[in-house]
Amino acid sequence: MDLRQAIINRIYFLCNERNITINKLSTICGMTQSTINNIINRGSNSPQVSTIKKICDGLDITLKEFFDTEDFENLEQEIK
Repeated sequence: MDLRQAIINRIYFLCNERNITINKLSTICGMTQSTINNIINRGSNSPQVSTIKKICDGLDITLKEFFDTEDFENLEQEIK
């Protein structure tokens, strides 16, 4: 799994956990739905940390909580 897919998976997991849609996520994070959709639909190769921070703020979690999953621990090495 690559970083982009791990971020997508995490966003979907957090939305499902809270029973909210991607549209609702964008609203509570103060972002446009197109910003979130660019991440989800792979329009954005690597979302900025500031974008992930806004998602975390909207969900009332820390960056550490966002990235503290097995998916991120087991990422493929980017430099080969």
